[in-house]
Amino acid sequence: MLVTKSRAERKKQQQVDLPPIPDKIYFTIGEASKLCGLEQHVLRYWEQEFSQLKPVKRQGNRRYYQRKDILIVRRIKQLLYDEGFTIEGARLKLMVEETPLPQKYDHEFLRNILNGLEGLLSELGVES
Repeated sequence: MLVTKSRAERKKQQQVDLPPIPDKIYFTIGEASKLCGLEQHVLRYWEQEFSQLKPVKRQGNRRYYQRKDILIVRRIKQLLYDEGFTIEGARLKLMVEETPLPQKYDHEFLRNILNGLEGLLSELGVES
């Protein structure tokens, strides 16, 4: 009898499978890929797609990830692989998560959000 795990069970298992992040300042791309359970080429691709992911580049254009970068990569992986977001959707979700909400919701702020969402729907070819 084939038993399949629910999405929540798979998500929990994947989170358990990731090793803890060591107490270091910088990690090479190889170390980062192991800490996140991803191939190095995926990390390089995500750097192009997500403005939040900016590892330090030093001599010879070598990448050095910091703890915050590792956490961002893990969050991107969760959004894409576990929660089913597209790259564009994950990009927007990360922007929303890092943007503090104003104390008072004024009409201009809400109008800007609405315009941004309508623009996204238009790009996706969805009628609003």
